[in-house]
Amino acid sequence: MGKSSEIDWITILLFLILVGFGWMNIYSASLNDASNGFFDMSQTYGRQALFIGLSVLLVIFILSIEAKFYERFASVIYITSLLSLLGLFVFGKTISGATSWYSFGSFSLQPSEFAKAATALALAKYLSDIQTDIKLIKHQVGAFLIIFLPALIIIPQPDPGSALVYLAFFFPLYREGISGVYLLIGSSLISIFILTLLIGSIWVSLAIIGLGILIFFFRRNKKKKYISYYFLIASIAMLFSFSVNYIFENVFEQRHRDRFNIVLGKEVDSKGIGYNTNQSEIAIGSGGWTGKGWTQGTQTKGNFVPEQHTDYIFSTVGEEWGFLGSSILVVLFMCLFIRILFVAERQKSQFSRIYGYSVAGILFIHFLVNIGMVLGIFPTVGIPLPFFSYGGSGLWGFTILLFIFVKLDSNRKNYQF
Repeated sequence: MGKSSEIDWITILLFLILVGFGWMNIYSASLNDASNGFFDMSQTYGRQALFIGLSVLLVIFILSIEAKFYERFASVIYITSLLSLLGLFVFGKTISGATSWYSFGSFSLQPSEFAKAATALALAKYLSDIQTDIKLIKHQVGAFLIIFLPALIIIPQPDPGSALVYLAFFFPLYREGISGVYLLIGSSLISIFILTLLIGSIWVSLAIIGLGILIFFFRRNKKKKYISYYFLIASIAMLFSFSVNYIFENVFEQRHRDRFNIVLGKEVDSKGIGYNTNQSEIAIGSGGWTGKGWTQGTQTKGNFVPEQHTDYIFSTVGEEWGFLGSSILVVLFMCLFIRILFVAERQKSQFSRIYGYSVAGILFIHFLVNIGMVLGIFPTVGIPLPFFSYGGSGLWGFTILLFIFVKLDSNRKNYQF
């Protein structure tokens, strides 16, 4: 396992606090008249306690393996992960409309939760290769294939939320020197998509033309060749805008369209598909500054918020711990992200640094989207809050993801250039 002095105990402490606080809120969200003790296996909180106990064993196992193992067998782990995702189309069990699970009697396992760590290892291995230069197009294509292969397998399950998380891998790519143009293109496409849904293709196209003219006239370099560049970029952007409605109507499922329309204010459906978000907002708002107290939330006790112990667990925090408790939770997560980035930057191994940035990116995207979803800022896509939401697969997937990095960091002094 290595010397205890070499292990980053700050990261482990933050992990334990988040897991413990998460369990307290799962307990409150699932407490009922049939509850019988903290470890009642017939109750959600009892099973989560078991998952946490097994996570401790998982941590011991991860830390006991030689650090070089994760780099040496990164490709094997990644391929195995892809096969486990493909196997769902033959052996998978459908739960809540998604064939994302393997069923073993009363126990189910979601391989997409473990695929994130496998992809992080594979990307770190690829980018840390001596011959890999991320500024070369062919190597960028290789990196994109590693990132998007699992996402493309996950989307048809359908599980767009889990696929969305793979955008997190642009964090390590950007850190390693990939052009910021990709981030600009991505953010521009998202903006055009949302604006088109809000105001229509005609107005978006006019805005693109106006923006292009302003950029051209305010640039010092006004060579003729740049006119053709601006024209090409503007044309592609407008074509994309005019394709948005087709994509929205023919690629997205009805439930996804409804959620987008609710978030964008185009529909009001507080009793239908918008019920979860509406009740979540009511629960959080009712908590006030300091909350109603642990296990005292009236919205929580009345089971007004569906899936409150999983995707909507943050609403329990808002109601029972108030703005103060919610703020403390956000600060804890931010401390974890900052700590991971700090630890990543002190690595002597490029493999470990890239993996660390992947960990930070994945956890941050989960945190951002989940809380944004609960607050009604983002559409409901169904991804858990790391270390907090109920579920064995999610907790174990995040634990593996984080503690592989803890192990890599503990071995940084032994790394040989």
